[in-house]
Amino acid sequence: MSETFITDPTLRGFSACGCGCAKQQLNLSDYLSDVPGNNEISDLVEVQFKNTRKGYYRNDNHLDLVKGDIVAVEASPGHDIGTVTLTGSLVPLQMKKAQIKGTADVKRIYRKARPADIDKWEEARGRENGTMIQSRQIAKDLQLNMKIGDVEYQGDCNKAIFYYIADARVDFRRLIKVLADTFHVRIEMRQIGARQEAGRIGGIGPCGRELCCSTWVKNFQTVSTGAARTQDISPNPQKLAGQCGKLKCCLNFELDIYNEAHKVLPERNIALETAEGTYYHFKTDILSGRITYSTDKRMAANLVTLSAERAWEVIRMNREGQHPEELDTEAKPAPKKPIDLAEQDDLTRFDKTQKRKKKSNARRSSPRKEQNARAEAGRAPQHEAAAASARRRQNEPRSEQKGGTNSVGRGAQQNDHVQP
Repeated sequence: MSETFITDPTLRGFSACGCGCAKQQLNLSDYLSDVPGNNEISDLVEVQFKNTRKGYYRNDNHLDLVKGDIVAVEASPGHDIGTVTLTGSLVPLQMKKAQIKGTADVKRIYRKARPADIDKWEEARGRENGTMIQSRQIAKDLQLNMKIGDVEYQGDCNKAIFYYIADARVDFRRLIKVLADTFHVRIEMRQIGARQEAGRIGGIGPCGRELCCSTWVKNFQTVSTGAARTQDISPNPQKLAGQCGKLKCCLNFELDIYNEAHKVLPERNIALETAEGTYYHFKTDILSGRITYSTDKRMAANLVTLSAERAWEVIRMNREGQHPEELDTEAKPAPKKPIDLAEQDDLTRFDKTQKRKKKSNARRSSPRKEQNARAEAGRAPQHEAAAASARRRQNEPRSEQKGGTNSVGRGAQQNDHVQP
């Protein structure tokens, strides 16, 4: 799938593939871009190519260039295609930082890239990965002790730069001839270090962020294991090594702060003499200035933590032949009363779970009960009226009905009932 290159400078925070990761090294923030006439102060322009490669060019044609424009620049031979990353008065400062003296040898910017230039540029970039894999196989067949880490084609496909890593001197004259016959371009070999290779490839560090060498670090300084010891970092080679196999560059980031903090701390081989006994150094919290001492040289026993000022005070007293009663004179916080969780909680608290469920069921059924209660309340007056009428009928005297048949019949029934 071909990549779509973004030429809009307002979208320069996104990569060419549209995701949040950066395809190129982070650039200097042009904090003078809003100053009127900033671009007219200097005709020098910073142009970035693949990954970390940058160059500085003269804008002799006075083109209206802004950050993010794709331009065609002078190359040897032909021309190259790159992206403008900085203009104005900050470019000479960047050239000075890169130790580029004078502008006589600075090449020119030809024009803004045309659609045909961009199409050929995309075609050149599409050939880079296959060329790198094939060149590695060629170097292996020639039995050269080297590793080709990256390949970069020039914008007009007339030249290719092969970045390689080698521990010793390599005679690659035969390799150049084979590569030129295979790819039909001019070959340039550039040796880089392991850190530069990691910067060109990119990746995610153990901190979860992009590698510093692929985003903003340009000048690589020597990193020693002493930096890890100064910061009390465990000397584990697997954790201290970066993607390049060398010590991580970030070990030097806070080294100056730790060196300043060490100046106010006593040496670790100094023992403190007190009336209670001798205390030996156990550990140090460098940034907070707190030191922990133990009564045993090899293990943690009767640990006492005190400030650096108190440690220097005890050392001065020992030099004068005095021994303090206690090592730590700071007021200690009152110990908290122990809490017995078994006494706080009732052992039978789980026996009421079933009752709680019944209550919850009662709460769930309460709307239905209220509805039934309202219905019963509506029928109550009717029941009361019926009961009252029944009581009145029972209390009234029975009247004899007219007609002999009924009276005779009732008397006969009574007589039959009285007779034994």
